[in-house]
Amino acid sequence: MTTAARRSDPPELLAAARAGDRAAVARLLSLLERGGEPARVVGRLTHSLGGAATTVGLTGAPGAGKSTLTSAVIAEVRRHDQPVAVLAVDPSSPFTGGAILGDRVRMGDHVLDPGVFIRSMATRGHLGGLSLATPEAVRLLDAVGIPWVLIETVGVGQVEVEIAGEADTTVVVVNPGWGDAVQANKAGLMEIADLFVINKADRDGAEQTRRDLEQMLELSAPTGWRPPILMTVGTTGEGVGDLWGAVRAHRDWLGESGELERRRAARITAELHRILAARLLEQARRLGRGEGFERLRDDVVARRLDPWAAVDALLGSSPA
Repeated sequence: MTTAARRSDPPELLAAARAGDRAAVARLLSLLERGGEPARVVGRLTHSLGGAATTVGLTGAPGAGKSTLTSAVIAEVRRHDQPVAVLAVDPSSPFTGGAILGDRVRMGDHVLDPGVFIRSMATRGHLGGLSLATPEAVRLLDAVGIPWVLIETVGVGQVEVEIAGEADTTVVVVNPGWGDAVQANKAGLMEIADLFVINKADRDGAEQTRRDLEQMLELSAPTGWRPPILMTVGTTGEGVGDLWGAVRAHRDWLGESGELERRRAARITAELHRILAARLLEQARRLGRGEGFERLRDDVVARRLDPWAAVDALLGSSPA
């Protein structure tokens, strides 16, 4: 570990990271995951330095081969000699609070490439969890000069869909088989998809899945961009060049149509709402303990006070 990375001073770490110190980038990401004032400092330092990176979310049902496909996408990006970072959004370990490292194991072919940065993300102590930690991590990677940030999610739960759907371009990965298409529809993935990828397309049922997705798209409201449906085999790299070409075409469309600016403004609005909700929840937890709270609770139990009046009293005593 470098001298800078051994320290926890955010400005010094950021200066080292912008000079190419990968260990400093890792240390800054750890500060963001843990939350608290150091994370706020990192956020303040990086916010004005970004705006150039393109984020690509990859999501889909577990077992769709997202990590293998992401590894193939990394290879395609590097073939064009561009740096790339991957945030693998994992569930938190119930024992350590850390992220499961399976994604980084599967992407091990790129570990020694200085143009690739891979990090598994977990909630840890961050107020607001992954839904707030992930955009801050993206801004950090943008601030250190990485032009492409891939966000790969483990599954299709609410948090995963929310995170993937907040990328500039969202890629929904399914496998051959009608069941996956139904699952994509039920999970809300149809609404966030900019591109559909039928991975493991060398298996039976790939063409039927393509037809099913086409039919679903026919029923959806037009938005000016019709999500293309691509076929890939992540294990061999087949079709990945076409996938990356479609990602770049979507990026161009976003810029030309003005949609990129609109989407990013909407994301900031949503992030501000989440931060506000998280801060209010933190305040509520502080107010919900102590002698004052217990006295009000006892008054409610004894029916000397109704619950709404008790909460009004708590909020009236809280700092502005």
